[in-house]
Amino acid sequence: MKAVLSIAGSDSSGGAGIQADIKTIEAYGLFAETAITALTAQNTTGVFGVVDIEPDFVAAQIDAVFEDIRPAAVKIGMVSSAAIIEAIAARLEYHHARNIVVDPVMVSTSGSRLIGDDARGALVERLLPLADVVTPNMPEAAVLCGFPVESEDDMERAAHYLAAPNKGVVLVKGGHREDAADDVLVAPSGIAVWLRARRIATLNTHGTGCTLSAGIACGLAEGCDISTSVRRAKYFVTGALESGLDLGRGNGPLDHKWQRGAPSV
Repeated sequence: MKAVLSIAGSDSSGGAGIQADIKTIEAYGLFAETAITALTAQNTTGVFGVVDIEPDFVAAQIDAVFEDIRPAAVKIGMVSSAAIIEAIAARLEYHHARNIVVDPVMVSTSGSRLIGDDARGALVERLLPLADVVTPNMPEAAVLCGFPVESEDDMERAAHYLAAPNKGVVLVKGGHREDAADDVLVAPSGIAVWLRARRIATLNTHGTGCTLSAGIACGLAEGCDISTSVRRAKYFVTGALESGLDLGRGNGPLDHKWQRGAPSV
């Protein structure tokens, strides 16, 4: 059985972060491992507190995982400080980690800020160069690129901007658009592929980005190429949204149990 390591924050409500990643990895039939970067007090209506884990202890968690049950892929989610980012990058380099997916989580579904001001530069300089896949949504792409990302042209421009200096593929997600849920995938070579999808009419989207990036990591762990891994992950997220799980008073979580076994298109 392949293992996938999630390096991310804990969501006490269970819909996003480490908890969403574990559920996704288990849904794919793989073995989930974790390195927790932060504890949050949150639910479907908002985030009410964040406690960062000491960078040295984040590093210790990563070392413990790699020295015993080595992961076939790594997903990185919420990293709220430059010091934590540096610790993660240093340990992944040391262990020669492969199949790295970076989801640059900056704001929760409910609108709460989850990253410090010092972390943006560290994210760009230390984690993006290590990534095989980067998965920003439109607001996150705008922060990383420094220009507005509102249209399809903006999305493609942002994906090219982020892919050009790095080794990995960039997936700019279009879920914040009102008319569609189309994403664009751009490789460092400059080739752009649009992944068209209909928009699911639901407010229960808490953990969508976490679930998608964890699913991509699962596909890579299983030996799929990036395009196939992304398409399978989108299929899984679509099914989890369509299932209609309706929990909480705000933006509820996805139904990670909608399908057993590894998703296929």
